[in-house]
Amino acid sequence: MDFGYSDTAKDVRDRVAAFMEAHVYTNEEKMLGEIATGDRWQPISLLEELKNKAKAEGLWNLFLPESELGAGLTNLEYAPACEEMGRSHFGPEAFNCSAPDTGNMEVLVRYGTEAQKKQWLEPLLAGEIRSAFAMTEVEVASSDATNIETQIRRDGDEYVIQGRKWWTSGALDPRCRILIVMGKTDPDNENRHKQQSMILVPLPHPGVTIKRMLPVFGYDEAPHGHAEIYFDNARVPADNMLLGEGRGFEIAQGRLGPGRIHHCMRLIGLAERALERMCRRTKSRIAFGRAISDQTVTQERIAEARIKIEQSRLLTLKAAWLMDTVGNKVARKEIAMIKVAAPNMACEVIDWAIQAFGGAGVTSDYGLAKAYATARLLRIADGPDEVHRNQIARLELREYDNNESTRGANAYVPLLDEDGTDPLGPPRWVV
Repeated sequence: MDFGYSDTAKDVRDRVAAFMEAHVYTNEEKMLGEIATGDRWQPISLLEELKNKAKAEGLWNLFLPESELGAGLTNLEYAPACEEMGRSHFGPEAFNCSAPDTGNMEVLVRYGTEAQKKQWLEPLLAGEIRSAFAMTEVEVASSDATNIETQIRRDGDEYVIQGRKWWTSGALDPRCRILIVMGKTDPDNENRHKQQSMILVPLPHPGVTIKRMLPVFGYDEAPHGHAEIYFDNARVPADNMLLGEGRGFEIAQGRLGPGRIHHCMRLIGLAERALERMCRRTKSRIAFGRAISDQTVTQERIAEARIKIEQSRLLTLKAAWLMDTVGNKVARKEIAMIKVAAPNMACEVIDWAIQAFGGAGVTSDYGLAKAYATARLLRIADGPDEVHRNQIARLELREYDNNESTRGANAYVPLLDEDGTDPLGPPRWVV
């Protein structure tokens, strides 16, 4: 791997960073004020203006690798720009690079028909509408997609959907016009990974009811929000099926690779900004006669934060590079690893920053409480740590199935004396 960014990556990163400095950071308080004083569930007018500015500067739809509809960036080239966006809650939307729209657009690009692309992908790419992804369910552990219970039943030229979803991010946004819904079309199929399908459901739609908003540590995340949705015999045309019946798990695997690694990229930016705030705060805050930055415990935390951020960035870049060069399937271990590492790193770094601010850190004044809520949520939203760790371990153990591997800890390479004997004797950990 070449550890240097390409000229294209540097150019896009620098342009995004300059846009963030000139337009986003300076308007954060105004946008928060607009949410607080107006209708919380309406689009932020100032953010809409910033979107037009970004589009005019060519900083638009920067994701979508291997597609002429994007900016022509690889995952590796997109990563540093995505990191810059992640420094602000408002950053990704300004460039039309917000979740879950990015993942949904990738699904439509890869698996949608030409008619589906015309109807839904084009307005999404234009930033005219928003979308949501309805997969998670209340009653089951949805990290195992085979558990999903929502029914999608064929009835003539239609499919009938019956079920209950929650944590459907973005569904509360009044601009949300399309849901990608995952459910079971063939629950009795012996192959558990062929039971599921994904289907397009427009909003608003008969039989689809948004029951409530689900807060995250008290944050409603207006106007985006996370919704609980009921599907009560909701009917959609059969042409709304994505890729075909029984292909839902396949689509999910395709979506959860590149789309979800974007979260890791953004989290690195979020952690960087938290560390920046921590450093500034500790240099100016006096306790017991000296700056907090002079305390060795503070210095240790700052050092550890820098180490953890750099580790996560390098792992993210490696995962992105592998996705570009050998494909998502080969890169699945690295993808799983960064989904564990990045949110945990961000939680720890932001927590240290909160501690440095004291009581101010848990208020809304400095953005750290909201940042922590975001990072902690993503440890679940991107799949629980436990699931990713299990996958990593299984992939690691698979390398030893032939009992001939020499890559592990038990592979002992002695340093021999001149007479050819091992001065340490046989390795004691070998039975």
